[in-house]
Amino acid sequence: MDRVVVRFVCVCVALIACALPLTAQVLDRIVAVVENEPILESDLNAQIQFFVMSNRMDPKSPGIRDQVLQSMINEKLIVAKAIEDSVTVTDEEVQQQLEASIQQRVQQVGSEARLEEMYGMPLSRIKREYRDEMRKNLLAQKLQQQRFGTTQIGRFEVEEFYSTYRDSLPRVPEEVELSHIYLKPGFGVREKAAARAHMQALLDSIHAGVDFAELAKRHSEDPGSAPQGGNLGLVRRGQFVKEFESAVFGLNEGQVSGIVETELGLHLIQLLERRGDAVRARHILLRIQRTESSDSTTIVLLDSIRTAALNGADFGLLAKKYSEDKETNLIGGMLGSLDLEQLDKSWYSVVAPLKPGEISKPEKLPVGNSYGYHIVLLRKRTSPHPMTIETDYGKIETMALNYKRTKDYQGWLDEIKSRIYWKIYP
Repeated sequence: MDRVVVRFVCVCVALIACALPLTAQVLDRIVAVVENEPILESDLNAQIQFFVMSNRMDPKSPGIRDQVLQSMINEKLIVAKAIEDSVTVTDEEVQQQLEASIQQRVQQVGSEARLEEMYGMPLSRIKREYRDEMRKNLLAQKLQQQRFGTTQIGRFEVEEFYSTYRDSLPRVPEEVELSHIYLKPGFGVREKAAARAHMQALLDSIHAGVDFAELAKRHSEDPGSAPQGGNLGLVRRGQFVKEFESAVFGLNEGQVSGIVETELGLHLIQLLERRGDAVRARHILLRIQRTESSDSTTIVLLDSIRTAALNGADFGLLAKKYSEDKETNLIGGMLGSLDLEQLDKSWYSVVAPLKPGEISKPEKLPVGNSYGYHIVLLRKRTSPHPMTIETDYGKIETMALNYKRTKDYQGWLDEIKSRIYWKIYP
């Protein structure tokens, strides 16, 4: 079972990752071929680099080369099958995925200039060179989704899986079921006024003809985009915070926004390009310092909410009313069941001492480059135990479904291998 799962994961990594080499290398030899599609030694080495980096593995680990090469062969086999089955992808899908993959690489290496240096070519040429490779990746992904995306499993199959693999299933670790209420301190009045005055001066400079990108490099406090002149890459709707998204999608190409305030601070935004439901924009961010008094106000409010809950008020209703965690407030602050030992240290120190039904005092919670305060309710604590159908059906069902998909995938792949020519050269 483990070998099959490892093989499947390796294939998935190869399909999801953009097949862009980290360095421009001289073509040395063909290591494998699928139909009339060669796999080059240089491409294989680049994929090995990406695989070990993504999985934080030692590149000298035995078997990695064979594993990655087989994944590349499998991908080309699936692409050939997708073409045979008349699976198609649009130019827009290819462009969006290519942009996202390049931006991922830019973040990995630090800047667009560094990426161009490593490839030995400008960014525009990188996109041209690897557009066809991205199209093939998307074809393979789409065919797999069509083939396995709707796989389902019944209770009998779950019980059969459990009966077969019961002795090798992992123990369930200690788990905790949590809810929380999260609040962000407001910005200090003086600090906000100072930041707004600074931002207005920058906006006046832009209107006077100063280059937006140069101002972003010098003044923006977003470390991820400032070195690129504030460029955020191509981003689809739904990825920005609410206020930023509303502003950027309201701009015309080339237009610069007024001062936009979000939970991160103040922004100036310039829309560079709109492409369907995605935009390419750049911004300048000035962060606003939160003061000790605003922190104190937040802690006092959370203390009063905690007191209300301890006196019988429904924690879930309080979370819906007060919590500023947008991912959980509509479901009453529910975080679900979590492995206690896998909790981040900022959570572990709060949760570990609690007993079921207890609510923590307000604690500081780091969130990206910002922070807030929260109170945590421990709803339930489950001791470590062997996995059983009675107590852990959901976990076993997920494992059984993944196993079924992996087994079906391997059978399907073997059938493709029997019909489409492929060969590994020694």
